[in-house]
Amino acid sequence: MSSTTVAAPLKKRTPVRPGRVLLHVFLAGTALAWLAPLLWAIFSALRPYSETSAKGYVSWPDKLSFDNFTNAFEQSDMLHYFGNTLLIAVPAVLLTLFLSSCVAFYVSRFDFRVNLALLLVFTAGNLLPQQVIITPLYRLYLLTNLPGITASGKLYDSALGLVLIHVAFQSGFCAFVLSNYMRSLPHELTEAALVDGASVWRLYWQITLPLCRPAMAALATLLSIWIYNDFFWALVLISTGENMPITSALNNLSGQYFTDPNLVAAGALLTAIPTLIVYFALQRQFVSGLTLGSAKG
Repeated sequence: MSSTTVAAPLKKRTPVRPGRVLLHVFLAGTALAWLAPLLWAIFSALRPYSETSAKGYVSWPDKLSFDNFTNAFEQSDMLHYFGNTLLIAVPAVLLTLFLSSCVAFYVSRFDFRVNLALLLVFTAGNLLPQQVIITPLYRLYLLTNLPGITASGKLYDSALGLVLIHVAFQSGFCAFVLSNYMRSLPHELTEAALVDGASVWRLYWQITLPLCRPAMAALATLLSIWIYNDFFWALVLISTGENMPITSALNNLSGQYFTDPNLVAAGALLTAIPTLIVYFALQRQFVSGLTLGSAKG
């Protein structure tokens, strides 16, 4: 018997398209342009100010060290302000997810006349620029008396005030996303639970909410980054330096008559580390959160 060998078909080379090459060049250039400020901040933070003041920033470094990072961490008392940020971010994230999930459950699992209008009311708050309500909110926080709840008895200059404002502004977006996600869940689950005599709270807490863990994880990631990076409300509603979160406490590195930009760059990079940790630890949830609720699964 004669053995026959079958030659493997040759793979055709796909021609290089000029359009694809230009696309990759454009994407690489855009990525470098986006990373350029970050790389420049790292380069500046590693150099002493005496060297950059003598030779300029556009010069070859004689020495690179982490002294600016050490000085920024010690001079700004970052551990204290990291604690202030956690005291604001953790309750704000948990309270926002709880309240928005309650609203989303009500408007998505029950049929009534104004459910869509109620959802639009929550979502409409995101369309209002935050700067519009600075003056009325500032006066409201100064006049609100809460004896025994805050140290000063007022919402102004307190962590509770920042928690409430973050909950108010973030609940609309979370309710909108969670309501779309809950609508994609099969109604047979809740109908079977109702037949078995389950209460509305049990439908929400033990049946619907566990199925929304992917959505809740994605929103928790987004909320943590947004609230942590907030600078506007902390600057407006906090006046005492010891009560400020970490983003506003970077002002401690700026002097009245002199500011070391290399030291400020090191402090800003240290401040960004927790957000990078959250992003890389929950990267999958973060990416899924960008398209969450856009389509029913």
